[in-house]
Amino acid sequence: MDVGTVVVLIMAGAMVGIAYARGGEVAAAGWQGTLRAIRGFLPLFLGIFVLIGFSEVLIPREAIARWLGPGAGLRGILIASGVGMLIPGGPFVSFPLIAMLYRAGAGVGAVVAFLTAWSLWSLTRLPLEFAILGPRLMVARLISTLFMPPLAGWIAYRLFDG
Repeated sequence: MDVGTVVVLIMAGAMVGIAYARGGEVAAAGWQGTLRAIRGFLPLFLGIFVLIGFSEVLIPREAIARWLGPGAGLRGILIASGVGMLIPGGPFVSFPLIAMLYRAGAGVGAVVAFLTAWSLWSLTRLPLEFAILGPRLMVARLISTLFMPPLAGWIAYRLFDG
């Protein structure tokens, strides 16, 4: 169990304790919310677990290392930037995928580029951004962040991979 998991479990335990201290009704409402969250997220989590598990088996580590590993250099950073913008969903989807790529041999530079591209360029968010913010603001944001994923990946590469 890693530190992040321990912190989350401690925080969850503290929330449960606080809810019980406030009374049975508050605790019951908290457990009802927990069950709603489980019902809502369980299919997503199961899909992610299957995706990660089978990706680890079906995508050879050598291919990940060749295309995204530290030895791939700028090419790997650019590939990761392009793939990162194509990944749909929120952090529940992208973070496990990114962790799997890193464990399979992707370099820090490529992983940072992937994560930055997913955060800034996600194609699945563009229609919503266009509809709410309008085309001018969307284009301004895209142009102003155009070089950020490769730049962030290159900096991470130089600091940690190079």
